[in-house]
Amino acid sequence: MPDTRSSFPVKRRELLIASAAAGLAHAPTATAATGKKERFPSGFLWGVATAGHQVEGNNLSSDTWVIEHVSPTSFTEPSGDACDTLHRWPLDMDIVRDLHLNTYRFSIEWARIEPEPGQFSLAMLDHYKAMIEGCRRRGLHPVVTFSHFTCPRWFAMQGGWTNPQAPALFARYCDKAARHLAQGIHSVVTLNEPNLMSLLRYKLPTQAFARNEAIMAAAAHATGSDHFVAQFIETSAQTDAMLPIMIAAHREARKAIKAVRSDLPIGFSLAMEDDQPYGMDSRIADKRARCYDAWLREARSNDFVGVQNYERARIDNKGQMKPPADAPLSTRGAEIYPASLAGAVRYAWQVAGVPILVTEHGIGTSDDRQRAALIPEALRHLKGAMGEGIPVIGYIHWSLLDNFEWIFGYEPKFGLVAVDRSTFKRSPKDSALILARIARANGL
Repeated sequence: MPDTRSSFPVKRRELLIASAAAGLAHAPTATAATGKKERFPSGFLWGVATAGHQVEGNNLSSDTWVIEHVSPTSFTEPSGDACDTLHRWPLDMDIVRDLHLNTYRFSIEWARIEPEPGQFSLAMLDHYKAMIEGCRRRGLHPVVTFSHFTCPRWFAMQGGWTNPQAPALFARYCDKAARHLAQGIHSVVTLNEPNLMSLLRYKLPTQAFARNEAIMAAAAHATGSDHFVAQFIETSAQTDAMLPIMIAAHREARKAIKAVRSDLPIGFSLAMEDDQPYGMDSRIADKRARCYDAWLREARSNDFVGVQNYERARIDNKGQMKPPADAPLSTRGAEIYPASLAGAVRYAWQVAGVPILVTEHGIGTSDDRQRAALIPEALRHLKGAMGEGIPVIGYIHWSLLDNFEWIFGYEPKFGLVAVDRSTFKRSPKDSALILARIARANGL
């Protein structure tokens, strides 16, 4: 049987929430000086996120599982059992509830639901239906992502998102899933960060992608196919070719889901940095056109757009600059800049003009004090943007758990909750208690 215990009983959490909040130092603000709380709107979504492949474990039919196990590979280690959330999801939802959050974002795995073309697993659809119902029983709004990067291996063997038939294939899956699941869902994210590779290709040197073609060839050989295209291992030309196909896939998926339940809010999420111009002739407009704008224009027909932000980017006339020499850095070397979330939200609203749902925000660090300090400061800046009239409907933190972080394996720590790799025991961190205090008060 799965271990259904977290590392401390629920009744102790109440005391720890107060002590952690009091013990962690934050920069003084006018709000703190006056004692006046900054309240968020009634019905604001306070949540955490996970993604199927990163937490469930043994996603054997997925394209990513193939890439993890070929040689050469870009992955430092395979996902394996991950956090065993496939079996321990009730425990994870209990933790979300006990942290006074009202929203849980998770993904359903296309590769589990449709492991072979046109072959749908009723058992897996029932599994995800139980998760949605589990959210509802705990007072949690289920925000469900239909594709969080991973796809079935057969889909990659047909060219993945470079295949002109991909929109129809994705819509077929979304139709089947919606007919089984849509009634209990709060809102849907069709695609998670479909712009991420464009952003990474802007940020990173060309040599970061030098092995992609060799990895694709190895995956094709391993699967006995002529070609194998999955996100993160495609060529630059394939990244460009994916853009109109993925936009079409979102449109077709949206139609399919709305046909099942017309009132269900639907959007997609985008990886967005807080881009800031520096000096004369900043190339900020070039970056935004390349990385965000086509998707933000498409979002105008959505019910919301998901913003996922982790960093800011200073851009001069040559492109993206390094962080300032005196900038505070995470243990992974990324700049810690709490205002970046609000900056990304402002640009998303400026172009898309639809409500914003923060579907991811967080920090990869082994020092949880950095996370505990970041959360309230970022939320103060976000509240400031909301005060300007930007309709932000919720804040979902990445991530609930320390989990499998793609090519980097299990080393990065993004979680509010630590996971013992040998026992799967969950241990909420001080940062979880900070977010819990804010969510319970619906204010800062």
